[in-house]
Amino acid sequence: MFVLSFIFPVLFYAVYGVLFALVLAALGETVVLYISPRITGFRDVASRMSNGDDNSIYIHITNQYGFKAKISLIDEVPFQFQVRDKTFELSIAPDEVKTIHYTLRPVERGAYHFGKINVFVSTPLQLIQRRYQLGEDQMVPVYPSFLQVNKYQLMAISNNLPFEGIKKIRKIGQNYEFDQVRNYVIGDDYRKINWSATARKGDLMVSQYEDEKSQNVYAVINMGRTMKMPFNKMTLLDHAINSSLIVLNNSIIKSDRAGLITFTNKIGTVLRASNKTGQINKIMETLYQQSTDFKEADYEMLYFRIRKELNQRSLLFLYTNFENMTSLKREMQFLKSISKYHLLVVIFFENTELDALSSDRSGDLEEVYVKTIAKKFKHEKELIDKELRNYGIQTILTTPENLTIDSINKYLELKSRGMI
Repeated sequence: MFVLSFIFPVLFYAVYGVLFALVLAALGETVVLYISPRITGFRDVASRMSNGDDNSIYIHITNQYGFKAKISLIDEVPFQFQVRDKTFELSIAPDEVKTIHYTLRPVERGAYHFGKINVFVSTPLQLIQRRYQLGEDQMVPVYPSFLQVNKYQLMAISNNLPFEGIKKIRKIGQNYEFDQVRNYVIGDDYRKINWSATARKGDLMVSQYEDEKSQNVYAVINMGRTMKMPFNKMTLLDHAINSSLIVLNNSIIKSDRAGLITFTNKIGTVLRASNKTGQINKIMETLYQQSTDFKEADYEMLYFRIRKELNQRSLLFLYTNFENMTSLKREMQFLKSISKYHLLVVIFFENTELDALSSDRSGDLEEVYVKTIAKKFKHEKELIDKELRNYGIQTILTTPENLTIDSINKYLELKSRGMI
């Protein structure tokens, strides 16, 4: 119309009329939007997030305008996620409350800071936008995977662990500890008659025993260089931390005592084994606070510290990683020494990417070389596993994704065989 007005001057008046109407509409929209704050909202996030899991974030927005508002919302998520496109488009009717839900998956422990909720509001005409900054800056700590702990705990209570691949293992050996002396009841084993108590009381008395349950179970976590390798965006160390928390919680459910040791070139933490209320929370807090510079692990120092701190035979789940036979042989004497006094389970990791390479079909000469090297590394891991078993050391060679299930199965197996 503006171009045609140069040919037909009468159209200039129509153009002026349209421009005047737009200006009036924009002014009116500005007055409506800015006359008073009419958009409210807040972010609903848990007091802590679970590492390696999808954590739910909720944003609640209320429209107090008298019209249906068009809203573009941008949430300022913590920088660790490297997310710049967390934008939502929505329409909200008058006096309506809408909830936006999304998830975030952290891959490292620590403090995560949320910023403001930026809300851009316009009327149905969408000529003018008003910006609101809602909510407060929030710091949310990311803890080891307590969501998985809760999941496995509920499954253990409901007896649904087999659905996750946790095996039911029949108890083979039994250890008994004395409980009490009581009156004989028909059907009691005559071999349990306590003749001394019978003579004193003048009635048949039997000794009652119960399964010995409270053994010490420790997670020993290598926080050194070899645990820095990433898998599914998380380090092997964080996979080990998540798994150890679940295994230790499972051991407490089974009435054992759970403890924790972390080390690199020095001892990080020694938390004595206990099954008292709150022990798993102590373990979680301790694991949350662990930090490392991924230096070379000192197994000699670990051996002497274990000898000093652990006076009772314990089950030790050692989360570590060996790159080759040379690195294992360098530490083997200390692992053998630890296994003399404790039941040691060495947990180390398969390289799933190398496994995929070794199974791919070879093409050109370069691919043949790559596949050959991948098979060599895979074979090296199998030799490490065999070498440890030759010295009577229990092993778990697993992938990070199967780490928890394999660890729990090993715990249940050793428990059923009465080895602890």
